[in-house]
Amino acid sequence: MDQILNKVGSYWIGQRANKEFSSVGDDINSLSTSIEGGAKWLVGKIKGKMQKPLVEFLKEYDLPAGIFPRDATNYEFNEETKRLTVYIPLICEVGYKDSSVLRFSTAVTGYLEKGKLSEIEGIKTKVIVWVKVTSVTSEGSKLHFSAGMKKTRRRDAYEVLRSGISVDKF
Repeated sequence: MDQILNKVGSYWIGQRANKEFSSVGDDINSLSTSIEGGAKWLVGKIKGKMQKPLVEFLKEYDLPAGIFPRDATNYEFNEETKRLTVYIPLICEVGYKDSSVLRFSTAVTGYLEKGKLSEIEGIKTKVIVWVKVTSVTSEGSKLHFSAGMKKTRRRDAYEVLRSGISVDKF
């Protein structure tokens, strides 16, 4: 009888341990997919490529530091193609001091040149309805947004980092 109970007990403990280990594996998989952009950024750091903070990087390209939400800190930039991808933890809206509002997807991509981010995917602005922002150009104290039509805004409204407010959909 003791041998049977030992076998049943060890079988039950083994099954329970397998479930726990499987659960840990699932947790690791979901964590890795939720931080996909951050992981690429971290791998870049481990390989020895030190990235500048996004704020400094944008200033080098003559774009205001606060054009992206405050929690958008991870990014990838391909020097050859000039393609920039900025990772944002949640879809959000950011209000600026000139009363404009931008809505951001979890990944914003575009081609970066000095004073210009073009062919943008992942940003919208409200002009009666939400429209896709296709480019942002910096010119002196002005910031020009192309979103179905060109709209010029004061650059200083975008110099300060602001937090995004979570929204349901992009």
